[in-house]
Amino acid sequence: MTETSYLHAVRAFYDAVAVDHARQPGPALAGHPLDRAVLGAFAACVRGDAGGGAVADLGCGPGRVTAYLHGLGVRVFGVDLSPAMVAVARRDHPGLRFEVGPMAALDVADGVLGGVLAWYATGHTPRAQLAPTFAEFARVLAPGGYALTAFEVGDERRRPLRAHGRPVDLDAYLTPPALIAGLLTEAGLTEVARLVRQPDADEEAVRAFLLFRKPTSGR
Repeated sequence: MTETSYLHAVRAFYDAVAVDHARQPGPALAGHPLDRAVLGAFAACVRGDAGGGAVADLGCGPGRVTAYLHGLGVRVFGVDLSPAMVAVARRDHPGLRFEVGPMAALDVADGVLGGVLAWYATGHTPRAQLAPTFAEFARVLAPGGYALTAFEVGDERRRPLRAHGRPVDLDAYLTPPALIAGLLTEAGLTEVARLVRQPDADEEAVRAFLLFRKPTSGR
């Protein structure tokens, strides 16, 4: 699947399910204390070491995690490939900013963001496209800025037959943490921490969280 065709497939699917997706509870942060702790640590790092710079929540979907970070005092905005998802996010969180766009080609100047979040946002990204995606993260981060990724752990490609009651013609990828960490390092970022947790009762795959930082000048 080429870059153009995979982006088209992702956009078409999430445009189709945006309203149904927003009606479902999704990943419940209230039931996942480790997830909340990771987001809390990311928020503290951005507010402190990164000087409170703006954070881009990439692949933000209906904006739930964007709103959660906002509640933690983060100056955050959401970006999603799906115009329908962005419309839902704007409806449900009218006080926050949401934009349409691909995470590998952000409408953001070089070196201006205090943080980049990809919270289960790269699960449909083919491995060949991960390196340029992470290079884009590094491009937009200010020196000292942080990148946090969350993803399902494995080493396989899946194509579920149905999701949200609809047939799906879309690949999902489970990825080893070492592969993601290596690509982030190649993009020029430095590892700060990683957490791997076992799936809860409502989950199928192991979850990983990687926190990386863009080096400051002279370090």
